[in-house]
Amino acid sequence: MREKKGRRKIQKLKYNFPLEEDRLLYAVVTEANKGIGLETVRRLAAAGLTVVLTARDEKGGVVATRALQASGLSNLDVQDPKSVESLAKFIHDQFGRLDVLVNNAGASGVMVDEDGLRALNIDPASWLNIDKITSATTQLSGRAMDMVQGVIKSTYETAKECLNTNYYGVKRVTKALIPLLQLSHSGARIVNVSSLRGELRRIPSEKTREELGDIDTQQRRKSMESWKDFCTI
Repeated sequence: MREKKGRRKIQKLKYNFPLEEDRLLYAVVTEANKGIGLETVRRLAAAGLTVVLTARDEKGGVVATRALQASGLSNLDVQDPKSVESLAKFIHDQFGRLDVLVNNAGASGVMVDEDGLRALNIDPASWLNIDKITSATTQLSGRAMDMVQGVIKSTYETAKECLNTNYYGVKRVTKALIPLLQLSHSGARIVNVSSLRGELRRIPSEKTREELGDIDTQQRRKSMESWKDFCTI
């Protein structure tokens, strides 16, 4: 997705008290046009931070930014290296540093059969985003979980998107912004948002669970092998 320069303007937050330049705090929240990301932006802004809301969906990002009336918008696709580089340059040029990075962008790795949901008397509209899918599937168990699993399908493409977003995307964004975080005057923070779907006990393959759970001997090469298994299991 190409970024449009017209959307890359920042509106400074309105503070209730004056802050000196070296006391200002700057934050970036990825995929923050809805759900947890949007509320994170709201809370950070309320705490006095200048927040850059990023979103892959330009229209959704604009709507969210207007609703908050306090933050700026930057288009970002964490799967696109050029998009990430553009964000880093934007932060550098506008603020010169970064204090908080919240990696919120995520992909569920599944496809949902809408007709199947309707057959179970479930409104598809309430399931068509990762927050709702994660929340619902982690609260179900037993027979109810089996019923829902029947309408949630995983494919190679959805698994690949999941890895490119949840793993490589987080690494890509973090690596690009670390130089700016190191310039923080108050000690930088990196927050990685996850979900119960990422718990090892939810991985079907016992071998994969053991490998990922062995932190002491886990190496990058072994991790890469595990990611390949993730797309083929």
